[in-house]
Parts: sequence; structure tokens; C-alpha cells
Amino acid sequence: MSGSARLARVSYGSRPRRPLPRTRVTRRLAAGVAGLFLAGGLAGCSGGAEGGARGEGGDGGSPSAVASTPVADPASRDSARPESAGPSPSPSPRQDSPSPTPSAETDDAPAADGPLKGKVVVVDPGHNARNSAHTAEINRQVDIGTGHKECDTTGTETNSGYTEAAFSLDVAHRLRTILQRQGAKVVLTHDGDRAYGPCVTERAAIGNKARGDAAVSIHADGAGPGQRGFHVILPASVRGGAADTSAIVGPSKELGERIAGNFVKSTGTGPSNYIGQGTGLDTRGDLGGLNLSTIPKVFIECGNMRDPQDVRQLTDEDWRQKAAQGIANGITDFLRG
Repeated sequence: MSGSARLARVSYGSRPRRPLPRTRVTRRLAAGVAGLFLAGGLAGCSGGAEGGARGEGGDGGSPSAVASTPVADPASRDSARPESAGPSPSPSPRQDSPSPTPSAETDDAPAADGPLKGKVVVVDPGHNARNSAHTAEINRQVDIGTGHKECDTTGTETNSGYTEAAFSLDVAHRLRTILQRQGAKVVLTHDGDRAYGPCVTERAAIGNKARGDAAVSIHADGAGPGQRGFHVILPASVRGGAADTSAIVGPSKELGERIAGNFVKSTGTGPSNYIGQGTGLDTRGDLGGLNLSTIPKVFIECGNMRDPQDVRQLTDEDWRQKAAQGIANGITDFLRG
């Protein structure tokens, strides 16, 4: 077994649960991802400047946002499979947006038995397709402990009009199905049934009230073309007002590492070439959904909705199922130790 392959196992599979210094974790993850690429023949990601065009609402994105200029996106128009779940992308949906996928809906009850029996997983679909019709409500400032941010945002979309809200809800439904079949109780922060939001503060409160064993917020990025790949956002150590992440920083990092490794294996997608220095991990202290959480929680930006190559994946039903499976596998690994 090559050195890189051994590192891949250490980072993503059999790694001891004792905390490691951040520099060692970052190096192991970077080497682990490289080992997975070498073993599977996947294309690596080159380095790039950090960027992103998201705000908090569902709390995603890079603090130093780089606005992207819409460009012609033949991939999203010609290659995208017309599948998504949830309500229409906006009050006046664009004609080339993928249509709803009824098959993503599932029963609410978990399996009678399974490896995750007795576990509670909170799934937070980023944004809400109706937010754009409620700008006053979602622009209202809320207290995230270390400052104030908007209640929620509209999220991003592909150039053809497939919204981040529709994507995140679709993947959330698929993830719920997988986890329930393993016996977990799954709590969604919303199911496309609200007029707007919920606010980022309420998203955290829902998970806290459910006493979840793990939580994940699902997103897609809105960076510039050429910026590709996924990244998982981990909570920084923050304390202020109602925010105190001291108890969840360690377990959340473990959850994020396991999700990142399994996401690579399941989807074949490389880590971000513009955030995380090739590790697929980013630590932030400005997101209310993380700052206010009292349970282990991470965000995952599954890809960039402004890059044609990523769009081909994000709009493909089969890839979204693989994405949900990768996230589920990471959660399962975390919960089973």
C-alpha cells in the first residue's frame, strides 16, 4: 500500500477520534484526498484564489465574496437532466429550470431497526425557494452571537435558473431516505412548506431542540466560473452572546472530515480548488447556523452553480443521489465511531 493510500485511510476511515492540531489534520486531509485521486484515477484540483458569492441564509459562502458575472452555460441548458425536488424555484420559475421530482419524497418514519437506530440527524436544506418574494422578512437582521446577519438569503442559482434552494431540498430528501432506512430519526429544518426562511437562528434552534446527534446544512456555491469542487464548512471556536461553540468544535471537525472523505468516494468530485487549500475543509466563525448550534454541525457546499462543469453534476439526478449517499456515509461513520 502506498504512503498516500495509507494517509487516505487515516484521514477518512480509521482515524483515531482524539483531537489533533489543526496543522496536522489539514496536512493529513490534503494527503488523503490526493491518495484517493491517485487510487481512483480522478482528476485533481489546482489551487486558486478564495472566492464565493454567497451570504448567510442558510449561512453559506466565503466572507470575502467575489461577485460572479453570469456567462453562457451550455452545460446547464443542454446536458442538465430536468430533475429537482421541492417547490418552484421562484414565484415566476424560468422555463429551463429542472422540474420537481416527486420520487424524492419519503415517509417520515425511520426503519424499525438498523445501524443508526436511536440516532437523531438534523438535515438543514439551505435557503427557501420562496425567499425572493419576502425580501423584507429575510433581510431582517438577527443576532448570531458574534454579530448580526440577515434572517436568510435567496441563495444562488445556475445561469439556466436552477436554484440552490431547489437543489438543497432535493438532496435533503434523498439524504433523509437513506438515513431513515438505516434506522435514524431525521429532522428537517424545513420541507419547502414555509413562506420564507426559516431564519438562520431558528435553523440552529430546531437542531438544538431535537437534541440531534449530528446536523448538516446542504448548499451549493455561487463563485466564479473555473472555481470548482465541494467544501465542508466547520465551526470555529467562538463565544459571544448566545454563541458558544466550545463543546462542538471537536466533534464537528470529525463529522466534517468523514463527510468530506465519503463525498469524494461516492461522487468522484474533487475538493474545492478555491477554498480549503485542497483539503475540502474550511473553518468559519461568521455563520449563525454554526455559531448557535449546540450539537455537532457542518455545512457542505456541494459544488459551484456558476461553473459549467460543476453544473453538469449539480443538475444531474444520478449525481445528486451519489452526493446524498456520500453525505449519509460520512454521517454514519461519525455516529458509529
